[in-house]
Amino acid sequence: MKNSVFLFLLCYLIYACSGNKSSSTFSQNEIATTVSDTVRIANKDLEYEIIIIEPGFNFWLASRAMPRNHYSQSYFETRNQFWVTEYNNRVLQPMRYDANLYQMQIDYRPGIDYGYEVNYMLFNYLVYFQQTYKQQLGGFTARI
Repeated sequence: MKNSVFLFLLCYLIYACSGNKSSSTFSQNEIATTVSDTVRIANKDLEYEIIIIEPGFNFWLASRAMPRNHYSQSYFETRNQFWVTEYNNRVLQPMRYDANLYQMQIDYRPGIDYGYEVNYMLFNYLVYFQQTYKQQLGGFTARI
C-alpha cells in the first residue's frame, strides 16, 4: 500500500485461526476482524492498519476497556504519542529492557490522522500491555 503505515504489535504466542469470532460495529470506513486473539483494525480511506496478536487481549478489551466514544480522539493521540515514544525507546535498549516484551517498534507519527478506531485500539493495547506486564511507559499510571 502506497503511503501506508503498518502498526504491528506482535507479542508472544500466535493462536491458530480456529476459535471464537466476535463482531463489532465500526464506521463505514473502518473494518474490524477478530480471530482468536488477533485483532485487525484498518481504515480504507487513510490506509492505516493496526494488528494486535496478544493472548488475552480480546477478553480484556471486552471486559475492562472503556466503551468507544468515552474519550476523544485527541485524548488517545496524546497518550499514544507519549507511550509509543517510550515503548520505542525501550525496543532500542534490549540490554536494559526485556527484549521479549519490547520486540519491535511501533510506527506512530504525530500529525497523521489515523482515525478514531486505530487510536482507540492502540491506546487500549498500551493500557493492557502496561497492566498485564507491570510496565509503566510514562510518568503516569495507565488506567482505563
